[in-house]
Amino acid sequence: MKQLFRSILVLTFLLQTINSLQAQAPNYVNGTWNMSVETSAGSGSPIFVLKHITDTTLEGTYRGQLGEADVKGTLKGNKIFLSFEISGNLIEYSGLVDGNNMKGTVKLGSMGEGSFSGIRNKQDL
Repeated sequence: MKQLFRSILVLTFLLQTINSLQAQAPNYVNGTWNMSVETSAGSGSPIFVLKHITDTTLEGTYRGQLGEADVKGTLKGNKIFLSFEISGNLIEYSGLVDGNNMKGTVKLGSMGEGSFSGIRNKQDL
């Protein structure tokens, strides 16, 4: 009887741990991100609001110097990819997430290329 009770406790603990990990994963980049973009044409400070849709799929919004747009993206491990279209230009952010920070490169369609860094809004932590 004690062995059965111990087995049930261990199984319950494992299931709670798995559920906890699954609940945490989709929140990995959820929230508002304040970005800093540097290009040869100048700099900007766009804001992204991101939300996990599935384990690897992201959606959100962009608001910045180029205007406003809906964002689609992916997160695989710590590699993030975000894209949106403004005025016929495909804008693509590709980089790495490290906790509440991210950085990488940005392609601004026909407008050029550059680098970006971002930090998650403290209110979303």
